[in-house]
Amino acid sequence: MGTVTLGVSIAVPEPYGSLLQERRASFGDPAAYGIPTHVTLLPPTEAEAAVLPAVEAHLAQIATAGRPFPMRLSGTGTFRPLSPVVFVQVVEGASACSWLQKRVREPSGPLVRELQFPYHPHVTVAHGIAEEAMDRAYEELSSYEAAWTCGSFALYEQGTDAVWRKIREFPFGGGGGAPAVPVQGGWSVDQPSLQP
Repeated sequence: MGTVTLGVSIAVPEPYGSLLQERRASFGDPAAYGIPTHVTLLPPTEAEAAVLPAVEAHLAQIATAGRPFPMRLSGTGTFRPLSPVVFVQVVEGASACSWLQKRVREPSGPLVRELQFPYHPHVTVAHGIAEEAMDRAYEELSSYEAAWTCGSFALYEQGTDAVWRKIREFPFGGGGGAPAVPVQGGWSVDQPSLQP
């Protein structure tokens, strides 16, 4: 069956998701339309395709034990010079994100991995682009604000075209509710192609 590249994240809902995605594209980030706007819970992780059912069962168990929580974004930050990233800060909901990401990677589960950097929840708005464009992203979004109630997270797979596609959504408490994965850039993340 081979390997797959998986990620777990909380989607930034509309209208915020599309706006930040458009801004990311406007700064010249070529990855903007291949990555739905999100807060990472598990960074890109290689796994055997055969473990997908175990991964989904693991994530469903975490979601069932979770509850919706408030999320708020405010202002910008950067990981430079350590990593070429400018982000919008998570100022409310960070502790819940931290709890979730630990559960996703827990030693008894199928997604065990070490992180390259300490976990810091954020929404990337520029990555690996020219310094001037990174500075522009940092300045232009410095007063950005958004708030919503986070009701779920989702499992994604990165295709050979570098586009991330949702495999499954996991609502907290095991219920239904409104999907958190937004339509962005005029296309749905469930569609085969995410290019506009």
